[in-house]
Amino acid sequence: MENRRVKWGVLGTAGIAWEQTIPGMKQAYNCELYAIAGRSTEKVKQFQDEFGFEKAYNSYDALLDDEQVEAVYIPLPNQLHKEWAVKAARKKKHILCEKPLAPTAAEVKELVQVCEQEGVLLMEAFAYLHSDATKEILDKVHDNVIGKPQFMESCFFTPSYEQENIRMRRETFGGGTYDLGCYNISLILSVFQEMPCQVRAMGGFMENGVDDFSAAYMVFPSGARASAEQGLCSPQRADRYYIYGTEGALEAPIRFNQEGAFTYLIHKNGKTETFTSSVKSNYQLETEQFGRCILEGEKPWVSNEFSVEVAEVMDQVLKEIGY
Repeated sequence: MENRRVKWGVLGTAGIAWEQTIPGMKQAYNCELYAIAGRSTEKVKQFQDEFGFEKAYNSYDALLDDEQVEAVYIPLPNQLHKEWAVKAARKKKHILCEKPLAPTAAEVKELVQVCEQEGVLLMEAFAYLHSDATKEILDKVHDNVIGKPQFMESCFFTPSYEQENIRMRRETFGGGTYDLGCYNISLILSVFQEMPCQVRAMGGFMENGVDDFSAAYMVFPSGARASAEQGLCSPQRADRYYIYGTEGALEAPIRFNQEGAFTYLIHKNGKTETFTSSVKSNYQLETEQFGRCILEGEKPWVSNEFSVEVAEVMDQVLKEIGY
């Protein structure tokens, strides 16, 4: 099979697209950065000049009307994800969409149904799940290197943002749980590979009704337990996780979207073993995998079923904290 590349369109000129995703896409062997769309002519031109997009549009609809576009990446604010993913599906575009796909599990299911009806692929952009670091750690856990996992704690904190930032506004579904909790919850579900039978949570809120901190506690049918703490309230970024098994513990002071060198530790039998390796851009790996899904029939690494499960746990946490 010839080395064909997917023609991508990017809907939006968000910071994550400029700083992380598009540079990763540019490195992907099966990606062609074909079209960029945004509402600011100046920003669109800036993206086109920086990354070499062939086409530039000043409306998202115009990009979706371009028959050359095969797949779209959606980095828009949270409240716009489902709307534009549905529009893209109706135009027969495959969709890589930032998390959360929608604010509730019911709406995620509706989006999945539309994509199935239109015969297009949909994948939620949990880039860190494509990382070789994440895969290596999950393989070790599932191979019972630390015995059967019994408890896990996952934390993700960042500094706060200006009040005008979409992460700090209720109408854009901002807050620590939506922005960061989805990482912790998705990782916990990936480790235990079952849905919790009990979820408890508490949160702290700013004056505008957005949570700047939340903590969730989960119990699983197997008897395993997990805690997730997240917030936009730390003086500096801090993400890490620990997994405790019947025979040892795995300590991972790794950023969720770590690139380059990474190190994690396994504590077992009174000894500590250190594992160090290196990983490419998760955004590159994510783009390449979704490209293979389109061109070669691979299954999306982040399945729609998994996205629904994460959204269902998110629903419970948000309800518990009173969001």
